[in-house]
Amino acid sequence: MIRGQRADGTGIGVRVVLLGDPVAHSLSPVIHRAAFAALGIDGSYEARRVDSAGLATALDELRDGVLQGANVTMPHKSLAARECAHLDDDAAAAGAANTLAIREGEVHGWNTDVGAIRERLAGMPAGPVLVLGAGGAAAAALVAAEGRETVVAARRPDAARALAGSTATMGEWGLPVRGAIVINATPLGRDAEGLPERVVEAAAGLIDLAYGPSETPGVARMRRRRLPVADGVDILVAQAAASFTIWTGVEAPVEEMRAAVGR
Repeated sequence: MIRGQRADGTGIGVRVVLLGDPVAHSLSPVIHRAAFAALGIDGSYEARRVDSAGLATALDELRDGVLQGANVTMPHKSLAARECAHLDDDAAAAGAANTLAIREGEVHGWNTDVGAIRERLAGMPAGPVLVLGAGGAAAAALVAAEGRETVVAARRPDAARALAGSTATMGEWGLPVRGAIVINATPLGRDAEGLPERVVEAAAGLIDLAYGPSETPGVARMRRRRLPVADGVDILVAQAAASFTIWTGVEAPVEEMRAAVGR
């Protein structure tokens, strides 16, 4: 059995938390609890709605051995990266961390979103990429799209301009990019909101990071057009599997994790 250890040396199970706001909708607890159960690991995974002070408290719990790992979701991925002593290459490139653990007494950060998006993007048609959003998830998408012509569009133009920097082109929100693979890195779709109609109509594929109780309107529309799609659950399970291995040192039971969400 894999176990953590408190600062006083006493053994505990593997305790992991999800840090963000909001978190009530998240399927991560269901996925990770299923993984612990499948492998017989004494582990727990809880969602915490936190502000920046709550994130700092969790970092202290990691250092003290109360927690063995953490996931970070919006809006704290960039702040989490700044608070880490060390970052993996993807987290450093994105300036955002979604996975935290202790290595040699210090908080290390990873961005497992990047690998999950990169893998799905590799299976999509060649061509440009249109990233929707300008937060930590969009930063991960931008890193994953390296090597492709990339456009960034967000409802906050200044944030889109800052994210695009010198590596991408800034686009206008709602303006289509013909033949692009659209990566939705906004919450749109979580509550059944649609993506800009012209953007979806012009797309050659969609990677939708948002997910809700059922398919997002963007995913449903692309499936009706028989175009390549990766939905939010695809990305969630892929990044969760990588995080699980970071915390436990063992290969994640991906099939059981996927089955746990029934999608």
